[in-house]
Amino acid sequence: MSDVIFELRDLRKTYNQGLVNQVDVLAKANLTLKAGEVVALVAPSGAGKSTLLHIAGLLDAPDDGDILLHGEILNLKNDERRTTIRRRDIGFIYQFHHLLPEFTAAENVALPQMVDGASRTEAYERAAMLLSKVGLAERANHRPAELSGGEQQRVAFCRALANSPSLLLADEPTGNLDQATSHQVFDNLLAIVRDTGLSALIATHNPNIAKRMDRVVSLNQGVMSQV
Repeated sequence: MSDVIFELRDLRKTYNQGLVNQVDVLAKANLTLKAGEVVALVAPSGAGKSTLLHIAGLLDAPDDGDILLHGEILNLKNDERRTTIRRRDIGFIYQFHHLLPEFTAAENVALPQMVDGASRTEAYERAAMLLSKVGLAERANHRPAELSGGEQQRVAFCRALANSPSLLLADEPTGNLDQATSHQVFDNLLAIVRDTGLSALIATHNPNIAKRMDRVVSLNQGVMSQV
């Protein structure tokens, strides 16, 4: 499947509860994402969505199985290579924005680029472009405390896309917003994802948002399946 960008292959993750109980959070979980595909991940609370996203984003390691991006098995790479992949190839959006409070919106989006070697001019030009795409051009010099919840999350989207990743992972990205703001923010996210052509896996509890994506997968007792 030459158009497959990202793949989770037979992932296993087990946690110990007490001295004798083991919980299989992931049990041979499998997933493929094609170029430009946006997939919703739905599951009850505690089913392991965040664990799966953290493993997919190289923030945690599976007990078994492989994580592949562009055919490269990521979990076999050393720490330095995994860090580079996280910075350049994977964008992550959390339920809470986690913006740096002392920096402006533009600075929050520019910083990841400069860490990756972009010049200040290049970083701020791209930050301005991304913020404009989500309707925040006039808010670029505002700090997070001066922005609404929806605006903060849109800045977080731009930061996740700052280094032009090929994969976007989002963990309940509109979960802290009211319904109207949630849909508005998701409109921005979906538009910019479609425009850039990256692949995205988005965990959500909102069925109305989930059905707007290309397909929906569920996680139940550690196994992923098509809905």
